[in-house]
Amino acid sequence: MNVDTTVLPGFLRIQTDVYKDDRGGFMETFHADRYAEAGIDATFVQDNVSRSETGVLRGLHLQNPHPQGKLVFVLSGTVYDVVVDVRPDSSTFGQWIGTTLRAWTDQLYIPEGFAHGFVVTDGPATFAYKCTDVYTPDAELSIHWNDPDLGIDWPIDTPTVSEKDAAAPRLRDIDRDRLRLAPSIASHR
Repeated sequence: MNVDTTVLPGFLRIQTDVYKDDRGGFMETFHADRYAEAGIDATFVQDNVSRSETGVLRGLHLQNPHPQGKLVFVLSGTVYDVVVDVRPDSSTFGQWIGTTLRAWTDQLYIPEGFAHGFVVTDGPATFAYKCTDVYTPDAELSIHWNDPDLGIDWPIDTPTVSEKDAAAPRLRDIDRDRLRLAPSIASHR
């Protein structure tokens, strides 16, 4: 496993070890001790899987309160994955990173306080993620996937998005206090 830091503090790129032979392959998707040694000392409490066709864009999503750190990876297909730092007190607030995730090789660790989304570039794609807190509908937030202030360079011009994602506000229209992580929540993970 190889872990790379990024310009967004806490956001990590992970290249997993994959063992292949003529029968197929094997990949360890998570091992608490190894990931803690790599700087991911998170307790995951919920796992999710989604399946999406080529051109489907999901995001940009987060929740607060009950923020979620996420370990994400692709089981089949390819996605272009985007994270945005939405921690109001961060020096990188509003900055984003996009990266291609291919099945069976790449993972991302997205800390609490980041919005997350992806678009399927080669599908169908099966996308898996481990979360540090459970899904809480009342805490859910969305930011418009094509917020011009963010200037995300998506690889697909006219993706298929849900009605909810199409109606999401721009980051500037969300009260910064709604984005601010409570100290007790932010410090215990």
